[in-house]
Amino acid sequence: MAGKKVVVGMSGGVDSSVAACLLQRAGYEVIGVTMQTWQEEESAAVEENGGCCGLDAVEDARRVAQILGIPHYVMNFKGEFKKWVIDYFTEEYRKGRTPNPCIACNRHVKWEALLKRSLDLGADYIATGHYARIRLLENGRYAAASAVSEGKDQTYALYNLTQHQLAHTLMPVGDYDKEEIRQIAVQAGLPIAHKPDSQEICFVPDKDYAGFIDRELQKPVPPGDFVDMEGNVIGRHRGITHYTIGQRKGLGLAMGHPVFVAAIRPETNQVVIGESADIFSYELRCSHLNRMACEEFEENMEVTAKIRYNHTGAVCRIHRISQDEAYCRFEEPQRAITPGQAVVFYGDGGLVLGGGTIEEAL
Repeated sequence: MAGKKVVVGMSGGVDSSVAACLLQRAGYEVIGVTMQTWQEEESAAVEENGGCCGLDAVEDARRVAQILGIPHYVMNFKGEFKKWVIDYFTEEYRKGRTPNPCIACNRHVKWEALLKRSLDLGADYIATGHYARIRLLENGRYAAASAVSEGKDQTYALYNLTQHQLAHTLMPVGDYDKEEIRQIAVQAGLPIAHKPDSQEICFVPDKDYAGFIDRELQKPVPPGDFVDMEGNVIGRHRGITHYTIGQRKGLGLAMGHPVFVAAIRPETNQVVIGESADIFSYELRCSHLNRMACEEFEENMEVTAKIRYNHTGAVCRIHRISQDEAYCRFEEPQRAITPGQAVVFYGDGGLVLGGGTIEEAL
């Protein structure tokens, strides 16, 4: 769009690079920005999975910007990332919950912080390489909607964006599938056309979440008791940060049959072990609600809800408790409803109605 300026968050990956390319072709004045978040400049993580936070990512983004002929800048968001992502991640695990750092990063860093700086610089929009689409609805509200590529859809991690943020956001990649995106990159001569997708949490590349948390807290999380559903001690655990609801592997319990983490009790430092049936629930309570496509969730409103990123979605009904809390009852019991994760509500056509943070399974 001639005359409109857009800042593209360029991670050095193929998706954000093609987003910049597509917007440039559409006539926007494109500026590339790579966000420095957690990494130390002298010790970037090895990027075997195409990670988005290390110095190799900065160099890849810079090379793409040079090929496209657009300006590229590196902006320091380490303070915001520490506060909204790392501290939140650590505290949630310490409380026996399972956080979703990507949702927190999207809401508070990739959008709130980047958008503010971009608007201050005179930009009209920010853009990312997320597989999602943004719709302006007849009711005047903006909402995220599922991408063309169902298998790559990232709307679950975007449910918490505000109306202001959505109104100033472009997501051109959502209209394509992954192979089309890679082909566009090849045709544009971009060197990252076949770069692998990022797979893990960027600031814990070795996947050792508990070890990361111990280092952040500067002391190890103490071990405690495994207990059964009746409260009987059946073993010792390594610290509650090693576990999440529904976990079966890595428990170190010789029970003679598969058992699962059914609950985590930080107040007593206990991890509750149960059978498969013990980790299924019909209901959940959620808080910190964000309404996206609608101003209010109607009482007994039927929606499709996802309770984790890779959940296929299930029909449930929403019952309001207050402006900020709701119960959700599913038609079928759902496995491992996990406090700290998000529940995201979808309407027709993959439209994101909103969502909230899961507080408990009921």
